[in-house]
Amino acid sequence: MDTSGDAAKGLRLFPFRGLRYVPERVGSLAAVTSPPYDVVVRPDGLHHLESADPHNIVRLILPQDGSPAARNRQAARTLDEWLAQGVLATDPEPALYVYEQRGNGLLQRGLIGALELSPAADRVVLPHEEVMDDVVADRAALTRATGAHLEPLLLTYVGDGTVSGAAAVVERAARRPALLTTTTENGLRHRLWAVTDPAEQAEAAAGLLPRQALIADGHHRWATYLRLQRERSGPGPWDLGLVYLVDTARYPLQVRAIHRVLRRLAPADALAALRGRFRVREVAGPLPRALGALAAASEEGSNAFLLAGDGTYRLVDRADPALLARTVPAGRPEAWRTLDATVLHETLLDRVWHVPDGAEDIAYLHHPMAAVEQAERSGGTAVLMHPVREAVVRDLARQGVTMPRKSTSFGPKPATGLVMRRLDAD
Repeated sequence: MDTSGDAAKGLRLFPFRGLRYVPERVGSLAAVTSPPYDVVVRPDGLHHLESADPHNIVRLILPQDGSPAARNRQAARTLDEWLAQGVLATDPEPALYVYEQRGNGLLQRGLIGALELSPAADRVVLPHEEVMDDVVADRAALTRATGAHLEPLLLTYVGDGTVSGAAAVVERAARRPALLTTTTENGLRHRLWAVTDPAEQAEAAAGLLPRQALIADGHHRWATYLRLQRERSGPGPWDLGLVYLVDTARYPLQVRAIHRVLRRLAPADALAALRGRFRVREVAGPLPRALGALAAASEEGSNAFLLAGDGTYRLVDRADPALLARTVPAGRPEAWRTLDATVLHETLLDRVWHVPDGAEDIAYLHHPMAAVEQAERSGGTAVLMHPVREAVVRDLARQGVTMPRKSTSFGPKPATGLVMRRLDAD
């Protein structure tokens, strides 16, 4: 795919030949899909997916072996075997893929395509969170080994509210018979359509060109794309990245928090360090009720956190203003300085609890109950967060200000395994 002919700065989305499961060769499409790699965090979740079908995509995105290099070789061998066996096949012609998720009162539609990579200075794709170098290195090594983009990252943009351009292409496709339909165990029905008409592809591309996108989910995958592009010289398939683009003017995303488990900090020690620095109150369970107390405190404008791990829920809020003045860096927008994630990392983790910033000490989990259960098993402390509004995220991103990593969880996330991209197929 030649991406060199147009110097315009904007979202430049290209069709590609999707790599997909052959339905007749697997038990069911639902059984071979997975959440994104960083959501499959618990061993029981990994084992559940591996046992759902011998060809579950988790064997590619989270291969199991003794070392990182061995895991990546295993993923590459598995991909080659599935291609040779006809479990996976590349579509015959380039397409943009319209993808729909529906269920539980939710409807989301967007376009999956190969997006031209752009430097941060161009402000075409806006990150809003920092990334961890070790995770980027891990994802880059897996991508090198497999020569494939195995899961799209989730980007959002704000359309003009009309059914034109990309929106028109999406809505027209959704009225046609779907290329595939499946329902995953979370109750969501997934449908996919291939848009192969060059005129429709051009219509969608023209509508996207003036837009600016926000990375909703997949900061590490975007950083991986850019790292691998820098390693190559000359134009080629590494100049494009697999993305799922959603117009949030039409289909607003849900925004949830990402919670922390402080593996080596016992709840008693966490509480002792908070005395005189934050207000701490016990709140009644069960967990949904305790999270309601957290939401109420957050709506009052205070930084608030819910601690768990010893069978009791404690609401932490109303920090000592002098403590915040000493620990939260100045020179940043007020919206950044008052984020819960900023106060958590700059004040609590760094200066109050002295928790090192590494995988051995901090686990990031998307589901609050999973965080509580992990903390109770390990003797650590779960720190449950309240979500940030999307408008705040987008405003900071437009200012070029990144939030602490794992500050938000946008969703619903695309199911991994419905369409992939082989780099040697374009």
